[in-house]
Amino acid sequence: MTGPTPSEKLTAMSEDVTMWFNPSCSKCRGAREILDEDGITATYVDYLRDAPTRAELERVLTLLGESDPKAITRTGETRYAELSLDDADRDALLEALAANPILIERPIVIRGGRAVIGRPPERVRELFE
Repeated sequence: MTGPTPSEKLTAMSEDVTMWFNPSCSKCRGAREILDEDGITATYVDYLRDAPTRAELERVLTLLGESDPKAITRTGETRYAELSLDDADRDALLEALAANPILIERPIVIRGGRAVIGRPPERVRELFE
């Protein structure tokens, strides 16, 4: 796949891009490489250190076009089982995500009024089509 055209790069630069990023995650690093290759400047938020609030989680769900917090939950994570979240309701799951950011799917890339989960990392390009 080829990168964006110069005019697409200018358009991309006119909107802020933010990635919820875990430096030890290969998918996050892959998504960052794609953005770098495409000349897209982004703000990288280490969401494990700077955990999103419940309101930020709600906003990202809206930008993803989702209402169910499981869409951004790493259900295979050990902490998920430890907290017995399989039957958690929406509120309990959002609270768990805010309190335990390791449970948040990664990377999440936000641009303007849209967001994507970068799994696979190439999905980040959807924000620039």
